Amino acid sequence: MVFVRTTPPRPVDVTTVFPELAPLARPAIRLHPRPGSPSVRESSVGGPLLWPAEEPWPHCESSHLHFDSWFRQSPAIVRLERRMRARWHPDSGDFEPTPEEEALKERSAARLAERLAVSPPPAECPVPMLPVAQLYLRDIPLLRPPGQADLLQILWCPYDHEPDNKPSTALFWRSAAAVVDILPTPPEPYEANYPGYVPEPCVLAPEAITEYPGSLDLSPELRLMVEDLSRWQAAGVSVDSAYGDYPRDFYDCELADAPGWKVGGWPPWGRTDPYRRYCAVCDVQMVPLLTIASFEWDGGGGRSWAPCEDQAAAYAAHYAGQNPSQPTAVEVGSTDNMQLYVCPTSPEHPHTDLIQ
Repeated sequence: MVFVRTTPPRPVDVTTVFPELAPLARPAIRLHPRPGSPSVRESSVGGPLLWPAEEPWPHCESSHLHFDSWFRQSPAIVRLERRMRARWHPDSGDFEPTPEEEALKERSAARLAERLAVSPPPAECPVPMLPVAQLYLRDIPLLRPPGQADLLQILWCPYDHEPDNKPSTALFWRSAAAVVDILPTPPEPYEANYPGYVPEPCVLAPEAITEYPGSLDLSPELRLMVEDLSRWQAAGVSVDSAYGDYPRDFYDCELADAPGWKVGGWPPWGRTDPYRRYCAVCDVQMVPLLTIASFEWDGGGGRSWAPCEDQAAAYAAHYAGQNPSQPTAVEVGSTDNMQLYVCPTSPEHPHTDLIQ
């Protein structure tokens, strides 16, 4: 069965109201990650990587001792507790681990005791990075790989890093055909600084859409046009009453850029005004590569972006197990987005990231 997710049509064709916005349209691909069991040969979020056995697994070389270590759980235990919570039902009170889960907890406790007995502590040693996303060009044609590469792999260190208290990220481009012997058991960190830094394995349902810039990315003239209610009325458009006399909010929430995990498109500004990023090597303005989102949609007007196949879950009063709007279990910042940017002239130049 083919896994499909479809963004509902937008309430308004924004270029009918504002033809001036048509040249600003950008392609994007919503990834629509959903919990599953991806293989190394599939695009995924938090899944296993097609990693060459002869290539060292990436480690974060930074010191991590200055972080508060009250949260002492391995990625395996984080995922285990999620599975247990997903099984819990208020009527049965079933929250007991299975024998296999008990064994995993015991192994984790022994590993933690071993960790605390080591001097210097392992947090001072290089920390194995965790897979965040694996994207094949065949699934995500918006990728701009260098040379003959057709696979992008993204990992991060599950600790906060200065200056913005976010995971440090690493990008790897490679040719999938060149990987013959696959690393069977990649190393994992002893612990994560925060459970939201441990992605849940997810399969993807990539969907191509068209986006328009949020109002913060518009010129002052275009921003005034979007704010002008009479312009909407002249085009015969009735702005959703939930937005009252603020058509700019209607534009931003319902018509501009899509929420959730995506490749390309326009960045979802919010915490700050637009902050241009420039390549450290050639000084070219960088472009959005990947948006790592805490939520696929929010509880307000953003629920209209929930795929047609998920509308019932998006508007449900209650849900069991994992929040349907947070299938990856990832949280960055204050439930914000992490945007990765790359150089448009050379993807091999160092990338950068930004929390929004």
